Amino acid sequence: MRVIKRPTLETFWEKHRRAEEPLKAWFHEAKLAEWRSPNDIKERYRSADFLADNRVVFDIGGNNFRLVVKIAYQPGIVYIRFVGTHAEYDKIDAETV
Repeated sequence: MRVIKRPTLETFWEKHRRAEEPLKAWFHEAKLAEWRSPNDIKERYRSADFLADNRVVFDIGGNNFRLVVKIAYQPGIVYIRFVGTHAEYDKIDAETV
């Protein structure tokens, strides 16, 4: 998959050092993945939540952080829409961010 907006992750982990390794691991796995449907994601990430408009919410770092992405399955592109703490996640609408 092609992951768009890695700098969003980097900016976040500069403020939240505990998120750095888990986000790097997720990024590496996502780049190597060939997700063609939500089922492909669910096989690896059982706790992922699937929202409207091909959005997926990942629990990162032992469920300490949340990552919201939008996926275009056919061209194989993952757009990072949000990364934050649980408190920050609770303040957004993951379906529109």
